[in-house]
Amino acid sequence: MEVKIRPYRKRYEEALMNLIRLEGEAWSCYSSDQNKDLYMLSLEKSITYLIFEGDELAGYVRALEDFGFYIYICDLLVTPKHRGKGYGNQLMRHIQSKYPKFDTYVMSDVDDYYIKQGYLKEGSIFLLPKR
Repeated sequence: MEVKIRPYRKRYEEALMNLIRLEGEAWSCYSSDQNKDLYMLSLEKSITYLIFEGDELAGYVRALEDFGFYIYICDLLVTPKHRGKGYGNQLMRHIQSKYPKFDTYVMSDVDDYYIKQGYLKEGSIFLLPKR
């Protein structure tokens, strides 16, 4: 089966939202009625790539550029059906190939996956409480 990585376009919105909904509660912050439109806008304004197996959407990655210095991976998701095929790693390497002079960091709450991929853990992320 042919695998292709394509930049996100609005025409993929429904398929991508269906993929996110498959993840259930863990990803509902993106798919809720309250947040869906805002997240779709963020996908358009971010560095977002989709991976397809044939015509089927298998996963995506969304990243932010820190204008000239770093790339921050915010979201990486591959459907359960397509996991274990290296698609997540392909998406990460694709972003690196597009920004070869930038250091690439992952904002993660699933560290074990990235450690398994051979990524180096550096620092941590903290959430400021709302006041």
